[in-house]
Amino acid sequence: MSNPVSGPGGVPRLTIGELAERAGKRPSLIRYYEQIGLLPEPARVSGQRRYERGTVRALAVIDTAQRAGLTLDEIKALLLASPDDEPAIDKLREVADRKLPEITALIERAELVRSWLESAARCECPDLDACPLFDDPPLAPAPRQPPRSPFPI
Repeated sequence: MSNPVSGPGGVPRLTIGELAERAGKRPSLIRYYEQIGLLPEPARVSGQRRYERGTVRALAVIDTAQRAGLTLDEIKALLLASPDDEPAIDKLREVADRKLPEITALIERAELVRSWLESAARCECPDLDACPLFDDPPLAPAPRQPPRSPFPI
């Protein structure tokens, strides 16, 4: 039987504070990820959580995937896959194919907004009624954003 303080090969496991420091995350976020199943339940020693060193990598994957726009459910499906799981790689490609058009549209909108703001910064109109920036505005309505997690990243 393995020692809960040591991982495979006798490598010491990390406390939640050590994991949080190495990953640049708050302990509360790590506990939240456990609660929703993104991270596996860690071993415990005298009630204290002990994490495998690979959990640092899992937190990096979660962070990168979130910045890429993946939902927590999409990330969970990827993390639950085994390393040689072909369907998991297919799922990643499917998610990427679905997200790319969304991101392209956001970039196009952001460029339009930047252009409008640059024009507004150079505007010398005496008031808003005389300003042509508000005549038939070229800005399309903002896309509806999905709800975000109540826990900051």
